[in-house]
Amino acid sequence: MIDSYKFGQMVIDGTKYTKDVIIFPDKIKSPWWREAGHSLKLNDIQDVLNQNPETLVIGTGYMGLMKVEDEVKNYSREQGIELIIQNSKKAVKTFNKKQSEGKVFGAFHLTC
Repeated sequence: MIDSYKFGQMVIDGTKYTKDVIIFPDKIKSPWWREAGHSLKLNDIQDVLNQNPETLVIGTGYMGLMKVEDEVKNYSREQGIELIIQNSKKAVKTFNKKQSEGKVFGAFHLTC
């Protein structure tokens, strides 16, 4: 459960993170780095995709500046993964709501 989010900071189950995060059902990966900072490519989330998520919520930053490449969208559609792309503030609410609905993962850019 994500307790709170503000620009550059997320609190998950009482632990504060100040670097981008991937939330798995059983662990948190932070810092999470992408090949090209404000662009999300398949390689950047391969460890998530290897676990066959039902839902992947992507937070594109406080102002939504991180771009999700078409290869991610196409792959998700082909694999039947529900892909939700929102600015991080909205994505936090969506992630928390979706947690009770199945195997959900989250990938969050915390700034921009």
